[in-house]
Amino acid sequence: MKKKLLFGLAAVLALALAFATQGDVSAASLTSSVNLRLNSTLTGTVGLATASVPLDQPYSKTFANGVGASQADKVYTTQLSITTGATTDLDLQGSLLDALGAAFTPAKLKCVYIESATANTTNLTLFGDAASVPILNTAATTTTLLPGGLFFMCNPPLAGIAVTAATADIIQITNASGATATVNVVLIGTSS
Repeated sequence: MKKKLLFGLAAVLALALAFATQGDVSAASLTSSVNLRLNSTLTGTVGLATASVPLDQPYSKTFANGVGASQADKVYTTQLSITTGATTDLDLQGSLLDALGAAFTPAKLKCVYIESATANTTNLTLFGDAASVPILNTAATTTTLLPGGLFFMCNPPLAGIAVTAATADIIQITNASGATATVNVVLIGTSS
């Protein structure tokens, strides 16, 4: 029996961040929503029939302003250009600034988005610093992000992912040798 398999996979991630400020930066408010939709269709021939099995799997999460469960009050966005063979450490208790110029020093992370540009030609190694935020449960654990790839984790409960100054406050991104890589990063967290 001859089988044909067509597998179409389309993932759309829309990260909508709305900022509302009242006066100075200290009065900033954050609302965030994360929307992910995975569409896939598996088709094949079974006997004389052609079967088609569609998949539409949505994920949606809204974070109100605050520091509790399903809340966040800090966001950091950046586009990095990491040279060949180089490592970039984002120190979450260091000197990072948000889009309004306020210090980005979260106590917990709720969402981590790291995207390797499609035009990249080198792999990225994420995490693994001795003082890494335990995104993958331990500081030593790493993952490889290929060109065009996306690492995304969302942890909305109150606990989030703990950030601890000096011992668990680094997000490390290492570019393999060969070319400069472009990396987009979005971090959503809470101040306490």
